Amino acid sequence: MTEDPRPAGSPTLEDVARAAGVSRATVSRVVNGVRNVDPVIQESVRQAVATTGYTPNRAARSLVTRRTDAIALVVSGAGDDPSPEAEAGGPYRGGPAGAGGGARHADEPDGGAGSSFTAQVFADPFFGRVVTGIVNYLRPRGMYPVLMFAETSRARDEVVSYLRQGSADGALVVSTHADDPLPGLITDAGLPAVLYARPSRPTRISYVDLAHQDGARLAAEHLLARGCRRIATITGPLDVPAGQDRLAGFRDTMARAGQPYVPLAEGRFTQESGEAAMARLLAEHPDLDGVFAANDLMAVGACHVLREHGRRVPEDVAVIGFDDSSAAVACRPPLTTVRQPVEEMTAEMARLLLDRLAGPDRAVTSVIFEPSLVVRGSA
Repeated sequence: MTEDPRPAGSPTLEDVARAAGVSRATVSRVVNGVRNVDPVIQESVRQAVATTGYTPNRAARSLVTRRTDAIALVVSGAGDDPSPEAEAGGPYRGGPAGAGGGARHADEPDGGAGSSFTAQVFADPFFGRVVTGIVNYLRPRGMYPVLMFAETSRARDEVVSYLRQGSADGALVVSTHADDPLPGLITDAGLPAVLYARPSRPTRISYVDLAHQDGARLAAEHLLARGCRRIATITGPLDVPAGQDRLAGFRDTMARAGQPYVPLAEGRFTQESGEAAMARLLAEHPDLDGVFAANDLMAVGACHVLREHGRRVPEDVAVIGFDDSSAAVACRPPLTTVRQPVEEMTAEMARLLLDRLAGPDRAVTSVIFEPSLVVRGSA
């Protein structure tokens, strides 16, 4: 590899080689991630890199490795011109703030579909946790996320083109809609990618997910153990697998406890939809004494409406959320909630993708994480 010109005095591969007592070619193999180097020699070279302060030239390195060390973090919706309701319709299921090309176009007017979609993403506390998990995994490995939005067919085509051109080594996809075609487009193109959450249709793509039914079971058991007997639920969107699974797990546990009927109102994983659902449930079932909301934002909305109607939380109505997001801690009282370990899940996404890049023939796989109940003041 021919070294690109560097400022005078900058450490070179030769400097590292002398410090490590190895050849320049060996240093180059270690720096470029070649795997057939003795671990002892690798450690010696890494120490020499740290001692000399050598920084690899990323452009020169990419010529050798054919890698960009960039990973596309794609937040994807569905449709060509989604309404605000549709944009809010999926959980940001599990991330690192990345720099780079977004799929929202400069010629879109403010307030257009792309602007509204990105506003929904950044307003959701879930997304910050997604970013944190991915950045914390990639950064120590010298890799960085490129944040992209894919809320229209045009934007999805741009993402696929971006990956085809080799502008990023692979994609971590967070899909916000059950009918999102992007995972299928990426896999049909033979591009490496990992998805957050089980795809709603059969797709040959690795993914991480949560045991959602088990999480809902924890919520139901806690409400029942508190003595709640008139329990309702605010579901997530029922066209999304996570929404379906959380409802199924909650209903099954209630039925096993002798309560086959659970009043429900469907929400969209937003605080506003939680408020509207809670208002409907109170109007129809004014004596309810327990509520399970399928995410924290809806649970926060439920608490607001309960207070407005003179109901004390948890003395009159116990409320449980789902996710254990920052909204759960900020709520008053703080929310009892089912924890979804988003940071760990998204770090696992990144690990799976890097494994796929190192071994392109590896079979697709899934990793399912277990939820836990975090008990706070609301229940």
